[in-house]
Amino acid sequence: MVPIPCCRPNNSCRSNNIRRLGSACIEANAVPGAIQHNKRMVSSEELAQTAMQAAHHAGFDLAGIAPVEREALPELHAFIEWVDAGHAGEMKYLETRTETGELRRVAAKNAAPWVRSMIVCALNYNADKPYSMDVNDPERGWVSRYAWGAKDYHDALLSRLRQVEAALKDAAAANDLALETRSYVDTGPILERVYARHAGIGWMGKNTCLINQKMGSWLFLGVILTSLELPVGTPAADHCGSCTRCIDACPTDALIAPGKLDARLCIAYLTIEKRGSIPVELRSGIGQQIFGCDICQDVCPWNRKSGNAPPTSLPEFQPKEGLYYPELRALAQMDEESYRQAFRGSPVKRAKYAGLRRNVAIAMGNSGNQKFIPDLESMARDSDPVVAEHAEWARKKIVP
Repeated sequence: MVPIPCCRPNNSCRSNNIRRLGSACIEANAVPGAIQHNKRMVSSEELAQTAMQAAHHAGFDLAGIAPVEREALPELHAFIEWVDAGHAGEMKYLETRTETGELRRVAAKNAAPWVRSMIVCALNYNADKPYSMDVNDPERGWVSRYAWGAKDYHDALLSRLRQVEAALKDAAAANDLALETRSYVDTGPILERVYARHAGIGWMGKNTCLINQKMGSWLFLGVILTSLELPVGTPAADHCGSCTRCIDACPTDALIAPGKLDARLCIAYLTIEKRGSIPVELRSGIGQQIFGCDICQDVCPWNRKSGNAPPTSLPEFQPKEGLYYPELRALAQMDEESYRQAFRGSPVKRAKYAGLRRNVAIAMGNSGNQKFIPDLESMARDSDPVVAEHAEWARKKIVP
């Protein structure tokens, strides 16, 4: 969840925050709907700048345009190898295929056959709170930074993408130019980080996250597929160098090589996507994480360098009460209706009620805090056998 100097209110689209794009005129009849406007041809650069300006006005911190041809995106082949190696774990939605047997996510045209370029927008969600590596309260559990907001980030981004779409459609209509668009925020068969890199927004770090030299990696991504062939950005250069802090910091050794993640070992996968029992040998490494994990981003120098990764001022990404570093006991004692109310509209609901209780039990066990014994004894009698088993494991970890 995947990539950028922040677009300040007085910055223009000529800054490197929203990147300038090379010019290329749309010749009459060269692409569907190309026309003349006021006795001259509208250029693809003008349309691209319209989109970039709209992204700026919509509040995005960065935007760029990426190609969609597979030959221009070598990372797509790496995704095929990743899936074939079984590294997606139980995330079968990543393995959906076309009628010809091709993985849907290896080509944008599988989602929209008419797509000719992709607009990628990034929004900073970094709330002004400490990193997980900088806190240590044995009575609390960690919820990943991206899930703190009071508003579902899908809605926050999609409403802004719609503004960009509207501006582009207005410009196209004014020039009698045919246009199709489609927006996605984590909802389509699109590998957003790949396109973000080729749009010039950031590079894919050794932790597999999209990283920018100024904005760091606390970025939500949204994309707009368009039938216009717009001039594309320059792929962002890699600035990880010899650093391996993310790889070294991963408690479960999920980063099996630079830029290669085995999701089956990743704490984010285990606490969000994994259903049922978590392998015993991985439970201690989960530590205090109860939903997602930020460790490989917390230690990244591009998120810690002075002046980098600025805090967001957007109200929808400010921590909702109970989501920043919540008390484990309160979560353990929460019934299902209270859970639904507390996490309404929150990504935390993806873990499900039983999944969150399972994760809370593990965090309690890893805390070593004997105050949790009564709660764990109660959870060990839970009607859900997975919750009960994890609670019993945690109880025995505290008092063997």
